[in-house]
Amino acid sequence: MENMVTEQLNKMNQQFWAGKKVLVTGHTGFKGSWLTIWLTMLGAEVAGYALEPLTPKDNFVLTGLYKKMNHRIADVRNFDQLLKCFCEVQPEIVFHLAAQPLVRESYNNPKSTYDINVGGTVNVLECCRQVESVRVIVNVTTDKCYENKEWVWGYRENDRLGGYDPYSSSKACSELVTEAYRKSFFYTKSLSLQCKSLASARSGNVFGGGDWQADRIVPDSIRYLEQDKPIIVRSPHSIRPWQHVLEPLSGYLLLAQKMAENPGNYVEGWNFGPTDASFLSVAELVDTIVNVWGVGYWEDHSKPGVLHEANLLKLDINKAKSLLGWSPLWTIEKAVTETVSWYKQYRSGDMYDLCCYQINDYMKG
Repeated sequence: MENMVTEQLNKMNQQFWAGKKVLVTGHTGFKGSWLTIWLTMLGAEVAGYALEPLTPKDNFVLTGLYKKMNHRIADVRNFDQLLKCFCEVQPEIVFHLAAQPLVRESYNNPKSTYDINVGGTVNVLECCRQVESVRVIVNVTTDKCYENKEWVWGYRENDRLGGYDPYSSSKACSELVTEAYRKSFFYTKSLSLQCKSLASARSGNVFGGGDWQADRIVPDSIRYLEQDKPIIVRSPHSIRPWQHVLEPLSGYLLLAQKMAENPGNYVEGWNFGPTDASFLSVAELVDTIVNVWGVGYWEDHSKPGVLHEANLLKLDINKAKSLLGWSPLWTIEKAVTETVSWYKQYRSGDMYDLCCYQINDYMKG
C-alpha cells in the first residue's frame, strides 16, 4: 500500500502545477473550494468564477480563500461575463465544477437545472474554444450520468448515459456536450483542429468538511447532531459509492496533469469512485457518522414513491487504476473521521490550516 501511495502522489507533480494559470468554475462550492485550496498549495495561480457561497459557514468562507486567489462572483449562465473572465485570466487549465448539484432540487426547478448544468457547460466549452491560452479542460459531472439499471456491478465509462430525474439527465447531457465539443473543435487526429485536451470526470457521493447543502446525508446528519435531535433518514437502504472529497479531486488533478503532458491522450470520460468496501447503505454511513461523533441516533422517515431516487449505484474504477495509476487511499472510517473533525472545529475560526493539514495527511496516504 505504501509503495502504491508514493507512486500515485509522485505522479501528481508539484513542479508541474507551480505557476500554472488555472480557472475553477464553482470555486465557492464544496468541491470547488477544496480543489482551490489544493491547487494553491501546489503553487498554481488560481482564478475562480462562481456564485456567492451558500452560507457563512461554507468551507470557502471559513478558509478565507477569497484572499488567496483571483476571486470572481458571477453566473456561469452569463456568457459575456464568463468570456470576459477567460480573456482576462488567460487560463491554461480549466476545471468546470459550477453546477446545480441536487437531485431533489432538480424536481423543484428543472429548467434552471438544465440551464446551469447544460447551458453552463456549453458556455464554458465555448469560452475554452475561443480563448487560445486554454490547453486542458476537465468537466466534472457525476456518477448519476449513467442510465441506472441498478446492476450489482459498477458502471464503466463506455456504458450508456441516461438519467431518470432532471439532475441526472442534465449531467448526461453535459457529457454529450463534452463529447461533441471534443470531436468537433478540440484535439483529434486532424491537425487542422485546435490542440486542446478535454475530458470528463465522474465521481460518486462525496463528503467532507464545509458542505452545508440541504438534502445531503452528511451535512444533514451534522445539523441534527449539533441540535441533539434524531437524524432524519429518508432512504436508509439505498447503496451509494461514498468517498471523501479529496479522493476524486486527486483524480482530477492527476488527469489534468497527464492531459497536459500528453495532448491527445486521456481525452475521454473517467470514473473516480471508492473501493468496494465504501459502497454502503445510507443507514450504514449514518451509523458510522454517529459512532465517530460519539452520540446520536437516526430515524427512518422514508416515504416510498414520493420522488424517484436510485436504490443502488456503483462505479467501476479499473480504467483510472490501470491507465492513470490512480486509486482511492482512505477507508470509509478515515474519511468520516476527517469529516467529523472539520465539523467539530469550524466554530474556532480560520479553517484553512486544517484543510491544508488534511490534504497533506491524504498525500501521505
